[in-house]
Amino acid sequence: MNLEPQQIFQLVSLLAVLALFSFSLRGHMNYARWFKKWEADRKARRDAELAAEARETDPDAPKTGPWG
Repeated sequence: MNLEPQQIFQLVSLLAVLALFSFSLRGHMNYARWFKKWEADRKARRDAELAAEARETDPDAPKTGPWG
């Protein structure tokens, strides 16, 4: 079976589109993973700030932690 030049071009084009799609998908997955980690870190920092502010404003609250 011999491939004509048009068929070879179609195969090369298909492989190029597949490679482009895989690189694009990998980039989107990496961004989604980074964003979820960033959002979790931001929430943890915000919760820690709120807890620290609550301890400062309420001196009668029970102390927690090893020095508490």
